[in-house]
Amino acid sequence: MECHYDFDLIYITERIISVFFPPELEEPCYRRNLQEVASMLKSKHQDKFLLLNLSEKRHDIKRLNPKVQEYCWPDLHSPPLDRICAICKAMETWLTSDPNNVVVLQCKGNKGKMGVIVAAYMHYSKISSGADQALTTLAMRKFCEDKVSSFLQPSQNRYIYYFSGLLSGSIKMNNSPLFLHQILIPSLPNFQTGGGFYPFLKIYQSLKLVYTSGIYDPQSSRARKLSVTMEPALQLKGDIMVKCYHRSSRAAEREVVFRAQFHTCTVHGAQLWFGKTELDIACTEDRFPPDATVELIFENGAEKIKGMQFCKNDASIKVDYDTSDPVVRWDSYENFNLHHQDSMESMNYSGYPPSPSPVESLASVDGGLLR
Repeated sequence: MECHYDFDLIYITERIISVFFPPELEEPCYRRNLQEVASMLKSKHQDKFLLLNLSEKRHDIKRLNPKVQEYCWPDLHSPPLDRICAICKAMETWLTSDPNNVVVLQCKGNKGKMGVIVAAYMHYSKISSGADQALTTLAMRKFCEDKVSSFLQPSQNRYIYYFSGLLSGSIKMNNSPLFLHQILIPSLPNFQTGGGFYPFLKIYQSLKLVYTSGIYDPQSSRARKLSVTMEPALQLKGDIMVKCYHRSSRAAEREVVFRAQFHTCTVHGAQLWFGKTELDIACTEDRFPPDATVELIFENGAEKIKGMQFCKNDASIKVDYDTSDPVVRWDSYENFNLHHQDSMESMNYSGYPPSPSPVESLASVDGGLLR
């Protein structure tokens, strides 16, 4: 196979370097490109560079670059809030330990991953002193605006906002768990060709599946909203992801309607709304109406909030609670980062459908971590 060098190496600042590989780069070319990058970095920075790998773990990255730290999370998603903290702390520690040290951010996939970390560190570094800080901040902002901002998903932008707000104190931290009672989602009768919409929800906490709804069939109803109710209320704490799928009526397939990530420490009050522009995937989907919203309704502990009116579905809306359907049962993150990407186990993996294992359980964010 003829292999061209296909990577984007940019000095964001004199001491922060981004190395991006396109997601479609085939494995043999990816290996060759990694070798070329390692050679370039060693020739210029010797052993003074720390590589932070934002993509799936690989054996060859550590062989080529002894100083490697792994911070993988699924492509097109936001990293957990405490992982953003950990990456920023690792960057600061390495850069302040020696004036010749540089940090290399390595990513294969969508450029939004790089954008989240650079934007977060831009906010984080503002709290440190230094005469050149203004120029460094300007360089990071220019990189984000010119190179990666258009690739950021709404949830990634949301987590940048969370991180900045928690650092500055503009967002007050809520350390209590939330009790999710109901999710209201739009009814989209013409979602599939020829009409039809069969949505179901999956809810994840730290990428671990904690709830799967039945499949809703709103075809006989003219309701604009569907109510997915959890009885008893679902206790949540930390990084949460709500993912809505459409189950095709004509094949064993499903399609993501929207995805939304949020952190419970930033939620105050009994309701949380997401408009179209705040929902991953739906934000660019013509089948999702511009005025449609997704609403999450919480209870106050185990007790329902006095006076709150919970929505009920029309009696004609059918719900199929058969979770044995493999299309519904499949967990997209079950095998994520379970093996090194260049290991035989990973190369030989052939599950249905090909999917990403839950990453290690993440510690909850607290005030000390964000100081």
